[in-house]
Amino acid sequence: MKQPVATVLASHSKEMQSQLQDLRRTILAVASETDGVGTLEETLKWGQVSYLTTETGSGTTVRIDQDKKSGKAALYVSCKSNLLERYRALYPDSFAYEGDRAVIIGEQHDEAALRHVIAMALTYHLDKKKAR
Repeated sequence: MKQPVATVLASHSKEMQSQLQDLRRTILAVASETDGVGTLEETLKWGQVSYLTTETGSGTTVRIDQDKKSGKAALYVSCKSNLLERYRALYPDSFAYEGDRAVIIGEQHDEAALRHVIAMALTYHLDKKKAR
């Protein structure tokens, strides 16, 4: 983990650090298990820890941070994608959602659903190509 990423994670409470680290591990695991994603680039975007599919261009950027309204861990995707609409259709009761970019992750959540929404983001551009 690069120092700027570690610094941002360390700026949170111990409890939130733990939740964000768990989310980070899940994102990295899903990326390694999902065909076509490749190695992720971990960096900062808009001051948030971000994961880019730089190697393959397979997906949209995934960001993690503490949601300002709820105070819970959140997964953010591009508001220009249709991902939140798709997430809500598939998992209306599994997560709380904020606008068109954030999935709010409670301490108790459906791990399989979380892994699926992450995989959908990391393969977003591949899925768009298949749909054409």
